[in-house]
Amino acid sequence: MPDAIFADPRLAKIYDAFDGPRVDLDLYLGIVTELEAKSVLDVGCGTGCLAVLLAASGRSVVGVDPALASLEIARAKDSRVTWIHGDATTLPPMAVDVVTMTGNVAQVFLGDDWESTLRGVRGALRPGGHFVFETRRPDRRAWEDWSRTKPRVLVGVREQLELLGVNLPFVSLRHTYQFPDGSVVASDSTLRFRSRPEVEQSLTRCGFEVVDVRDAPDRPGREFVFVARRVN
Repeated sequence: MPDAIFADPRLAKIYDAFDGPRVDLDLYLGIVTELEAKSVLDVGCGTGCLAVLLAASGRSVVGVDPALASLEIARAKDSRVTWIHGDATTLPPMAVDVVTMTGNVAQVFLGDDWESTLRGVRGALRPGGHFVFETRRPDRRAWEDWSRTKPRVLVGVREQLELLGVNLPFVSLRHTYQFPDGSVVASDSTLRFRSRPEVEQSLTRCGFEVVDVRDAPDRPGREFVFVARRVN
C-alpha cells in the first residue's frame, strides 16, 4: 500500500508545496529529448509534475500511480495525459519509447516487488525502448542528513521528519504533519538502498542492458541515474 504521504487526501493536496520546485525533472526532460521519444510512461507519477511537462511538449504520455489521492491531483492538472490507477505490474498493453521513474521511487520496492516492477516496465516498452530512473547512492548515507532535518511550516502546515531506524539496506522514517486545526497526520516510510552493481544485476536479469549511469546535476554525487535499454 502507498505511504500516507501519497495516499492520504489531506497530504496529497499539500505534497507539491512541500516538494518545492522540481528542478530534478530537467534531467529527465533532457534525456527524453535526447532519446527522441514520442511516447512516455511515468511510473509512480504521483501528482503528475513530470507527466504534465512531457504532455506540454506534445508527447503521448501515460502516468500510473497506486496512490489514488495523488492521482486525483494529477488528473486535475492535465487531461491530455492518460492517468492510470495502479502500478507497473497492472498496466494495459502498450509499447512506449521511454519509461521514467523519478523521485527515487525505485527505493520503495523492498523485495521481490522490485524485479516484478522491472518486468512490468519491460513489458510496457517497445523493443529497444529505454527505462530512465534514479536511486540514492548508499555510500552518501542520506539518512544522516535526514536525522538533522529541522521542522518547517508551509501553507500553514508544520512538517517534522524523524529517522526511525537504519538496518541496511533498509532505512525507515516518519513524516508528521500538523494542520492549523490541530489535527496530525503521520506517514511512515521504508526505503531500500541498493548499490550500483545490485541495480545493474537486477536490470540484466529482467531483460535490460545498462547503457549509461549518470549523475543528477541538482544533487551532484548523491544519485545514480540509470539509462537502461530493453533487450529484444
